[in-house]
Amino acid sequence: MTQFLTGKRALITGGTKGIGLEVARALAAEGADVVICGRNANALRAALDDLRSACAHCKVSGQTADVSNSEAVRDLFRSADRELGGLDILVNNAGSGVFRPAADITVEEWDRVIGTNLSGVFYCSREALARFKNSGRGWIINISSLAGRNPMAGGAAYNASKFGLNGMSEAMMMDHRQQNVKVSYIMPGSVDTEFGGHPSGKSDWKIAPEDIAEIVLDILRKPERTLVSRVEVRPAKPPQK
Repeated sequence: MTQFLTGKRALITGGTKGIGLEVARALAAEGADVVICGRNANALRAALDDLRSACAHCKVSGQTADVSNSEAVRDLFRSADRELGGLDILVNNAGSGVFRPAADITVEEWDRVIGTNLSGVFYCSREALARFKNSGRGWIINISSLAGRNPMAGGAAYNASKFGLNGMSEAMMMDHRQQNVKVSYIMPGSVDTEFGGHPSGKSDWKIAPEDIAEIVLDILRKPERTLVSRVEVRPAKPPQK
């Protein structure tokens, strides 16, 4: 069976673990060449070893990068140009969260959450859009959250970043859809990852990260005439409160 992403080139931020790593695995399994990034060098090496062992026929590379730093993002995309020779798909997955009352959030924590979850997506998307303009097409998929439409106590920074991400995603979609650039965003509820300091693989009710990866594939499989702009995803049976 032909892999439907053969010949496509993808960059996944926050691709060393959790949702990002599963998305990278899924895209590579369908034939895409992938570049991943993460802030931790050891985690990056482990993720690259994992991806290369799982996909012998696709090109896999990566670079440490903090997406909240625009210069680091520029270097990341230049590296992707060298490794892949171009870009077709960007998955903005890198994320950060602080969950405390607004009065207890430090300026540094606020800057980190907004810088990663919102500014980082803008920096990466801006780089990708410049490349898509030259190639005449491309796809941006942003991993957002149900926290982008549902405020919660303790979520001032995280809610602000994800509300902003959803709005930016919608605006980018309208800005660039006539240039054959598609923009989608996925809003998961609780996912079984290490995000927020919780151990992964310990839940029997949370969404599995590979479920989100499968949704990314479903979006990319849609025919040229169709755009899935937003997807909301919830655990089917969360604990009763």
